[in-house]
Amino acid sequence: MTAFDDAPLLRSHRAAKAPRFVRLLSPLLQPLIGRGLPAGPNVLITVPGRTSGIPRTTPVAIIEVDGRRWIWSPWGEVHWALNLRAAGRATMTVCGRKEDVDATELDEAERVVFFRDTFTPFVKAMRGGVAFVRLIDGVVLDDPAEVASQTRVFELHGTRHAPIEPLRRS
Repeated sequence: MTAFDDAPLLRSHRAAKAPRFVRLLSPLLQPLIGRGLPAGPNVLITVPGRTSGIPRTTPVAIIEVDGRRWIWSPWGEVHWALNLRAAGRATMTVCGRKEDVDATELDEAERVVFFRDTFTPFVKAMRGGVAFVRLIDGVVLDDPAEVASQTRVFELHGTRHAPIEPLRRS
């Protein structure tokens, strides 16, 4: 066995990357969202790192429909999505208010239903939503099965100790 025998396995666990402009803007948005600046559907999530345990914070878009909440990674298995999968929980910061949540990752079949029945109508109801998702996230919503195969989605729930509450934006 050589060091290269495990190379495909190691590569398969490498995190995907968000586009460069997103990686550059996220550190600028983070303190503004954390202080309560309304930033559309964006919130902060803090998740313990999957290997270090160090809390990692990043802005994400939240989808809230009929009292349920989801966050999605349009770029697949980026670091925050891998960390959230490993931890199963996060702290969400909305307008300066922190809330602990549990997260359940949707499997591919559940993601197809999510994109067809929840996300696409949600985005279409927002002025410029479809164009934003296409241009910024790089996702075309015409085929829910294709979108589901390339993205990751987590449903957020109140922790065992506290029910989840509707977002209150200032």
